[in-house]
Amino acid sequence: MAEEAKWYVVHTYSGYESKVAATILQTVENRKLHDYISEVSIPTETVQEIKNSKTVEREHNMFPGYVLVKMVMNDDSWHIVRNIRGVTGFVGPGGKPVALTDEEVASLGVEQKQLTVDYHTGDSVRITDGSLDGFIGTVEEVSPEKNKVRVTISMFGRDTPVELELDQVEPI
Repeated sequence: MAEEAKWYVVHTYSGYESKVAATILQTVENRKLHDYISEVSIPTETVQEIKNSKTVEREHNMFPGYVLVKMVMNDDSWHIVRNIRGVTGFVGPGGKPVALTDEEVASLGVEQKQLTVDYHTGDSVRITDGSLDGFIGTVEEVSPEKNKVRVTISMFGRDTPVELELDQVEPI
C-alpha cells in the first residue's frame, strides 16, 4: 500500500507544527499504521542571522502552520490525522484533501530522488534535454550531491563548459 501513498498538506495552528508531526508519528507507531502513513515532514531552511556582530545559523520553518504527510488516503487515515490536537484540516477545496504533484514535492525538497549515473569524468555523453538537446560532449565533473554534471561541448569551433542536471545527459 505504501506505493499508493501521496504527499498531503495538513494545516495546523501556527507554532504547533513539531508537536503535530511528533503526535502523528507516535500514533502511527502505537497503532501500527506504517502501511497507511509513511512519512511526516516540516519543510525548513537554514537562515543566517547576525546577532551581536556574530553570524548565527538557524532553522526556519518555510511554511508556518503546515505539515506535510505522506499517506494513503482513506477514511481511517484521514480520521486519524484530522483528529490530532492542533490540526485544523487538510489543504484543499472545502477541506477535501488534494495530493501534491510530483513537481511540487520536488520543488519543496521533501523527497530526494537518488540518481545513479553510469558515466564518469572523461566519458563522452549525449545531452538529452534542454536547449542543447542532441549535442555530444565530454564529462568534466560529476556532483551527485548537487544533482549537477559539467560537460564540455564544442560550439562554433570552441570548447564550451555547460552545467546540467544529472538526468539531462546519457552515456554514448
